[in-house]
Amino acid sequence: EDYEYRHVILPKHIAKTMTKGRLLLETEWRGLGVTQSRGWGHYAIHKPEPHILLFRRPNNTDPVTGLAPGGKRIDPTGKIIN
Repeated sequence: EDYEYRHVILPKHIAKTMTKGRLLLETEWRGLGVTQSRGWGHYAIHKPEPHILLFRRPNNTDPVTGLAPGGKRIDPTGKIIN
């Protein structure tokens, strides 16, 4: 497996205020009150439960800089940018 995964469950009253039907940028999910180390990307929407945000980042990502191994950058969905 090349990625580590995290699922964040938003309180439903907060989820009602978020943009529906698209992936959120880091500034957007942080604006909803989600706090986590750097490098995570919102990569999928689970339609039956849109209040659960699905995140991923490459294994061994630096949690301080948000850079993947080798200093590579990560796109908003958590994939390595070559």
